[in-house]
Amino acid sequence: MGAFTRALRALVLLAGFYLIGLVLLALLGLGDWALATSGHHGIGVIRLLILSVVLAVPLVRGLALVRTPPGEGPHGVELTPEAQPRLWELVRALAEEAGTRAPARVLLTADVNAAVSERARLLGLVPGPRALYLGLPLLQGLTEAQLRGVLAHELGHYSHADTRLSGLTSRVREQVGRTVAHLRGESGDGETRKRNVLHRWLAKLYIGYGTLVLRVTLQDARRQEFAADRLAARLAGRTATASALRELPALESSFAYYLDRYALAGSDRGLLPPRGEVFGGYGRLLDARQLELVHMRTELPDEPASPYDSHPPLAARVRRIEELPEDGRTDEGRAAAFGLLDAPERVLAALEDAVLKAPPSGTWTRAADWPDLLTRSMDARLGDQDAPLPRALLREKGTAGLPTLLSVIEEGRLWDLARHLPASAEARAAKGRARQAMLRPLLREQLHRMVLADFSVRGRLRWEFSWEGPHAAVLTGDGGAPLVAGPEGREDGGPAVEAAIEAALADRPDTRPLRALCALGDGPQTPKDGLV
Repeated sequence: MGAFTRALRALVLLAGFYLIGLVLLALLGLGDWALATSGHHGIGVIRLLILSVVLAVPLVRGLALVRTPPGEGPHGVELTPEAQPRLWELVRALAEEAGTRAPARVLLTADVNAAVSERARLLGLVPGPRALYLGLPLLQGLTEAQLRGVLAHELGHYSHADTRLSGLTSRVREQVGRTVAHLRGESGDGETRKRNVLHRWLAKLYIGYGTLVLRVTLQDARRQEFAADRLAARLAGRTATASALRELPALESSFAYYLDRYALAGSDRGLLPPRGEVFGGYGRLLDARQLELVHMRTELPDEPASPYDSHPPLAARVRRIEELPEDGRTDEGRAAAFGLLDAPERVLAALEDAVLKAPPSGTWTRAADWPDLLTRSMDARLGDQDAPLPRALLREKGTAGLPTLLSVIEEGRLWDLARHLPASAEARAAKGRARQAMLRPLLREQLHRMVLADFSVRGRLRWEFSWEGPHAAVLTGDGGAPLVAGPEGREDGGPAVEAAIEAALADRPDTRPLRALCALGDGPQTPKDGLV
């Protein structure tokens, strides 16, 4: 379908939205006129007239909101041609090959994504300034050839007029969505039952029209993705384009893991890595975890297709590209795309400033290095008394230390204490062994935390930082010698801790292994049965 046909259809859909509103307003007006000229007077007629006005308000609001407010793009750092000449040279060369106008701006973002936009005028009929949004994780995780495929795909949306015509389709979605929101809001404010029913009926009418709009426009969006993929394969090569798509699930998963376990591990306490390392460390994680990412590249996620998806399933896109004829371009651009950036240290620091919000304290505290960040963030997290199990202990016993918990277990009251833990309605209603089975995973996690906290408070816990695998929690004896050393050292303290915790949470609990491990003295020789 050509650009003109798509534009015409989008205009028809937009006109259909206004037509529905005008017809409904006309019907309300005719009803009011009929009531006013019927010769009937009374409270019933007045109520009907008021009701028609109330129904007309959200319709008028929806029709009156003609101008869609400009959406706020993702936060990022603008990469100017003067500061990043090599990247801009690549973008302009690809735009020329694609037969389209290059973007006026390139913004580096912290998303595992690339996108383009165009601020067109007259509902997209007149071209406007263009912008390219490029995620830093893509530069860190892709080769130059793969990045060419990503950029060519995005520029393909320009060459097919997708970005200009998106203004028309997004206008329809915005207008229908706002009208539905007004109608739903009006129907939920405690007015009469009849009024609420009528508002819900009008909302269903617009929801039905909005569903039609989504099915029609998103079908076009999926076609546009396939067309952009074909252009990318032509400009950047079949292999590079397909492999870039295969990288996306691995990059998305690993970047989320990196932020959670590394870069932002101490952010809830206002603690960050050294300046420039919030995003800079991701490259080191990728280098260290290459073998773990191989499976993600090979086995693409099984995504069920839906008529309301804006993109086709990733596996379908890769399959279509790999079915294209071999082009012999398998050895191009193997260098890391990150190498295209000049002065990358300054860029990484500027991106932090652009995307990170200030903490409640007003300023971030910077760790000396990554091991320092790990130690300080984990010690602070373990010392937090607001976790579920310490909070329950404080409520019942007035103190939240590990010795108190072990005493509760030895008294056979652990599962009474567990009633204060957050649980599903099903778990709260269950009894006996069924209740224990539902609550045991949470108790195991919380007890792990309390054991590590006890070692930390007494200066007998050392954290060993690692890019290759989980950080190691090394428990030490009074003399500083490791209780758990070598490959057994993990974030949970290792098998010795796991075994002691399992014994404490068994149906017939035994706290002696934990007491011996933590050097907390002897408990009762015969712990009580833990069944409820």
